[in-house]
Amino acid sequence: MYYIRRQFLQFCAAAVLASMSTMASAAGTAPKVSIKTSMGEIIVEVYPDKAPKTVENFLAYVKSGFYNGTIFHRVINGFMVQGGGYDQSMKEKPTNPPIQNEAKNGLKNRAYTIAMARTPDPHSASAQFFINANDNAFLDYPGQDGWGYAVFGKVLSGKEIIQKIQTVETDKRDKPKANVIIESATLID
Repeated sequence: MYYIRRQFLQFCAAAVLASMSTMASAAGTAPKVSIKTSMGEIIVEVYPDKAPKTVENFLAYVKSGFYNGTIFHRVINGFMVQGGGYDQSMKEKPTNPPIQNEAKNGLKNRAYTIAMARTPDPHSASAQFFINANDNAFLDYPGQDGWGYAVFGKVLSGKEIIQKIQTVETDKRDKPKANVIIESATLID
């Protein structure tokens, strides 16, 4: 009886430790990316469990250095800041093929979330992303076109940088008059 009770207690202790380890690793599994801009650093956390294709696509661009030297080319105060597709002379960078829209993942276009930019074609997202500067529920699935815009993460730090970027002076096409440069985007976790 003593032997069975001891084995049971050892099993329970091992199960509790394994559960705690799983919880700790699950809490730290969301990859983090540092986006260093000419106005300061933004740290985003991405969710491969909610948007696997989108996160894989974004991280591939990050790891390749694609975003380094690109700009936030579209900025609308109170709405969003968009970047990741143009160099400092407004030349569009060549991209990988577009990905499937994953907007139906339960994530919402709330302030300080990161989502994929796209054309009117719902499955046209490639490299460009935007960070919501406000709650933009009209971009959520199903959106105005039956698809919406795929959120795949959120800003952990640097919200004040988003606030600064969204207030820069822009031209009629919403392009900042002075470039806001993405100096680097690197995986940090």
